[in-house]
Amino acid sequence: MDPGVFALLIVAAVFAGWVDAVVGGGGLIQLPALLVAFPTAPPQLMLGTNKMASVCGTTISAITYSRKIKLEHRLLWPTVGLALLGSAGGAVAALAVSASALKPIIIAVLLAVLVLVIARPQLGLEPQPRLRTPLRAAALMLAAGVGVAFYDGLIGPGTGIFLSVAFTAIIGFDYVSAAAHTKVVNAATNIGGVTVFALQGNVWWVLGLLMGLGCMAGAWFGARTAMARGSRFVRIVLVAVVLALLARLSWDVWAAAR
Repeated sequence: MDPGVFALLIVAAVFAGWVDAVVGGGGLIQLPALLVAFPTAPPQLMLGTNKMASVCGTTISAITYSRKIKLEHRLLWPTVGLALLGSAGGAVAALAVSASALKPIIIAVLLAVLVLVIARPQLGLEPQPRLRTPLRAAALMLAAGVGVAFYDGLIGPGTGIFLSVAFTAIIGFDYVSAAAHTKVVNAATNIGGVTVFALQGNVWWVLGLLMGLGCMAGAWFGARTAMARGSRFVRIVLVAVVLALLARLSWDVWAAAR
């Protein structure tokens, strides 16, 4: 591999790890970098390698958050278990379903997320315990966890955003607490996805692990940044990443239609 290309991939992995730890959406940076670096490689191989690196980043950010943020274990672990299965199912579906066919739907969902965050400026800035009606909230969160995890296994970029918004809108967490819970669930979805890709032989292990080291460094710093700067900072990053993801997916749809 060209040393310049390798260096750019590591830089992309560090930045992706930081963004993903703060609000999610690191795949928006890392996966396109892989696709540009290896334009002739099979897409499933790039997805698997991206997932391998992401496992490292999300695991470190989950550990970093959990040392400072109190986690709701009774809600978190059932969501993790179902998310693990959902992401594995999504990775299997990635072999048979065209991701391009789903992109218009994802764009519509992202627009809804953007409208929700902008229309409710106080959402996620402070905890809102009134939203925590145990049975209904748990059922909604479990359903959201499965759906988002399936998407993560199928496509990937933006998973953390959807999970973070689900934890704030459904459960009533502030953005920093939502990020802490999101990273635990996201680590599980990445493990489920990479397991399927690995069994299919669709992971470049050396590159994935080296990029994973970059992700780990970025994720550690990103988690600490989010906890230090607070929910208002996370909200700003959230809006910026949603806009970037919307632009990227819209471009993909437009380019495919030409």
